[in-house]
Amino acid sequence: MNLFEKFGIETENEELYKIAFTHTSYSSQHRLDYSYERLEFLGDSVLNLIVSEYLYNKYPHYEEGELTKLRANYVCQNALIYYSHELGLKDYLKISVEELNLTKNEVISITADIFESFLGAIFIDQGMVFAEEYISNAIFKYIDEGKIFFKDYKSAMKEYGDAEDIEISYEVLEEHGVPHDKTFIMAIYIDGSEMGRGKGNSKKEAEQSAAKVAVEKLGVLDE
Repeated sequence: MNLFEKFGIETENEELYKIAFTHTSYSSQHRLDYSYERLEFLGDSVLNLIVSEYLYNKYPHYEEGELTKLRANYVCQNALIYYSHELGLKDYLKISVEELNLTKNEVISITADIFESFLGAIFIDQGMVFAEEYISNAIFKYIDEGKIFFKDYKSAMKEYGDAEDIEISYEVLEEHGVPHDKTFIMAIYIDGSEMGRGKGNSKKEAEQSAAKVAVEKLGVLDE
């Protein structure tokens, strides 16, 4: 289905939406001077504002820290990939996988990027009210049902360490791969003793994986 028909968009700026779905690999292959990255940057800010306002109004008794943690669940990469998949946004993506030899994980992460770049285009072209309606339809139902996209195991371990007066630390054990596709192996230590290891495409992701192992061993969170 046509993008504009699908999302009820009436526009005189179709070029803007073309940019919103153009990955840098496609731009490089076709010698274009644009990609979705600037719109992604804008869309990220718009997304955080709209979700923050909704959570602020929905949970009037929550403090800043509680709202921040809650928002993180609905704007994390896992959540954006889910929304993007549900909306079928990848059907409009222009990408040259062969050009940059992108990995499967990178292609998946791009689906999160275009959720934000599309939102950035909507905001510029249609304004905040339409952007809020788009986010309302795409996200608010998951907030209302309390869907979990992300568990912050690292924060859970920090809170555990503070409560038990023990030191929680992390160390990179291995790092390998090319710059655009690295893999990190991290270990988590409790008072100097290794409690678990985790792997990820970034240090933060590997730390979360390691913390998850420790959380499960210690029963810090109810899974």
